Amino acid sequence: MRILVISKRQYMNRDLLDDRFGRFRELPLALAAAGHEVKGICLSYRTRDEGRRDDVEESAEVIWQALNVKRLLPRGSKSYGRTVDMIGKDRRPDLIWACSDALHAILGVRIAKRLGASLVIDLYDNFESFPATRIPGITSAFRRALCCADGITCVSRPLARYVRETSGCQRPIEVIENAVPEGLFYPMDKVNCRRELGLPVNGFLIGTAGAISRSRGIETLFKAFEILAQERSDIHLALAGACDKGLFLPQNPRMHYLGMLPPKMVPVFLSALNIDVICNRASEFGKYCFPQKFYEGVACGLPVIAAGTGSMPELLKDRPEHLFEPENVNDLVAVLRRQIDKPVALPLEVPTWTRMGNRLESFFLSCVKN
Repeated sequence: MRILVISKRQYMNRDLLDDRFGRFRELPLALAAAGHEVKGICLSYRTRDEGRRDDVEESAEVIWQALNVKRLLPRGSKSYGRTVDMIGKDRRPDLIWACSDALHAILGVRIAKRLGASLVIDLYDNFESFPATRIPGITSAFRRALCCADGITCVSRPLARYVRETSGCQRPIEVIENAVPEGLFYPMDKVNCRRELGLPVNGFLIGTAGAISRSRGIETLFKAFEILAQERSDIHLALAGACDKGLFLPQNPRMHYLGMLPPKMVPVFLSALNIDVICNRASEFGKYCFPQKFYEGVACGLPVIAAGTGSMPELLKDRPEHLFEPENVNDLVAVLRRQIDKPVALPLEVPTWTRMGNRLESFFLSCVKN
């Protein structure tokens, strides 16, 4: 197949091209590794460098065209429309995979018609919870786009059910969960990891890597830590990730905030922990998400505790001791106490992006027009 991926450039506080990160980088590479010709248009909502960027990983190659959002204006040789036309003239894609937000779903319909290609829209979150859908007409245009697609990929089963219930869409839906890169996340020596990051070698570290945000209910973890820190002098809290402006971190000498780490340092951070905590709220975002960091913590051999929302209740139905009620401090404290006294890692199989890419390939083949 010839596949054109369209995506925004920044997501999850990372840059797809500069950080070589995430779902919209890894799955196209997996498709390229399977022998498909994959190109991409990467749209930045912030001013960034533009032009061709070749992403090469072993035998796989994805050719990206980086454009800034001003290129959506229909003028100039470097406009978004001209870029689409050049790709279509060079080698017409068989399928468009429209990813990352409602705008790209809407764009995907236009591009697929323009190039005579099949269309699959990817929902890696509930886009209707994103700020863009506050613009009048965006939500209805997004839902119409879903009905126009030849198929939809969703990050979670709850999100797939939500799409069926709210959009009236009867198109095929495939759940493609988040995964981990092969060979990057695995258990490492805890003492060495702590030394590398400047964390206390001794002590019991609970923590999280990802969005340090009120929208994810992170203050529940802060309050739970303050309670546990009064009970035990060896309890430490370690945090890594982008932090909300104005969010007050615990004022405690045993709280360690490392900021944004390079993607390759995230497994080092996780391996330094004793317990990985994934906070979330039962919000319009949280109810349908599949946290990227869940399988990362599992792959590093950690006891992972997660807020019971999104995919987590279904995934951990046989391991309820690893769940806590979202935003319930007392419940999180109780779950943490049990894991501190008797840590238990989750014996789950961790999917790789290669495996998810194989599932995506099969779904694409079923969606391509003859």
